[in-house]
Amino acid sequence: MRAEIIAVGTEILLGEITNTTTPFVARELADLGIDVYYQSVVGDNTARLEAAIKLADSRSDLIILTGGLGPTKDDLTKQTLAAHLNEKLVVDEPAMAYIEAFFARSQQPMTENNRLQAMLPANSIPLKNPVGMAVGALYQAPAHTYMLLPGPPSELEAMFTDSARPLLIKQFKQANVLDSRVLRFHGIGESALVTQLADLIDQQTNPTIAPYAKTNEVTLRLTAEATDQTTADQLLAELEAKVQARVGQYFYGYGEHNSLEQVVVTLLKKRGLTITAAESLTAGLFQSMLANVSGASDIFNGGFVTYSLAEKANLLQISPEYLHKYGVVSEETAIAMARQAKLLLKSDIGISFTGVAGPDKLEGQPAGTVYIGIAYRDQIPFARKFVFSRTRNFVRQQSALTGFDLLYHLLDADK
Repeated sequence: MRAEIIAVGTEILLGEITNTTTPFVARELADLGIDVYYQSVVGDNTARLEAAIKLADSRSDLIILTGGLGPTKDDLTKQTLAAHLNEKLVVDEPAMAYIEAFFARSQQPMTENNRLQAMLPANSIPLKNPVGMAVGALYQAPAHTYMLLPGPPSELEAMFTDSARPLLIKQFKQANVLDSRVLRFHGIGESALVTQLADLIDQQTNPTIAPYAKTNEVTLRLTAEATDQTTADQLLAELEAKVQARVGQYFYGYGEHNSLEQVVVTLLKKRGLTITAAESLTAGLFQSMLANVSGASDIFNGGFVTYSLAEKANLLQISPEYLHKYGVVSEETAIAMARQAKLLLKSDIGISFTGVAGPDKLEGQPAGTVYIGIAYRDQIPFARKFVFSRTRNFVRQQSALTGFDLLYHLLDADK
């Protein structure tokens, strides 16, 4: 099985965006035992895209096109492929219903060009878009299989995982079972993680280990091939046990899309606990990430953004004398912020963030210095100090994620 990936988009050619979708698809295909022999990027031009598809026909069995499925004039991928296949574009009714419902909920007029996002070449299998509106497609021709995927990474990854991958497994079923397990880690970089697992990676045969660096975290995909599912599960379990024995302290969950904040919200709901936050340098980022998770309203009633010393005193009712004594960038202030937030909103957990995002020092503390405080139920409140590097926004993002990481390990330990 020879595969080829064609990324469509003039913005990629011009360097305006980074093509992250092709590496993702290539990794996924490799996990399925499908070899990617060619990758290319084509601008939003019908003639050049048609030429790229014809070339792919001459050398590949599976041709995946990413991008160009939107409603604008430069989104030409599905039209070009339909013409190449001598098929008409037809409306996928469930996708059309979803788009119409979206505009109805938004109380916005739906322009006619949005109908294009619900169309696909006739005789295709639709691929549902769980996070967007453009429907994807799988088309089986006598000699080739074609797949249409959206360009935005969040949409493509979700569509591939939920719809495309199962279809490819069914379409190109191998004699053996091929199964994967994704482990997610926070608080350790890719190089450090790989170093801890170096011998396992160097000696791997079956199952295999594939590390992927993501924003502020690292994932490991363990893949096993076996004659049956039970044996594959056993191989994965044995390898995971070895991995967890070495780097388990950084592990927080499974799955391609299961974020750290989702895991924490699930644990809070399971335990029936409520949480609030008092944020300084993160300026509400932690609370925003929390509220992005579906069902967060069950465990989160509100919180505080107290960027200045005056508002720490005013909103959190911490005495100015205390703040001046210890400074706003301190363990003591982080503990006070968490304790007061928990007390004022009558929550089970209060978490706080105070520090120096940068680029300049504050109170003699270097940029990247962060204190995270936690007041958990009736336990003694505590704070942890961290020193993060890189940019101002990285410090803020890493601070919020580290807060979720602390909560995860606290909740996981208190079973």
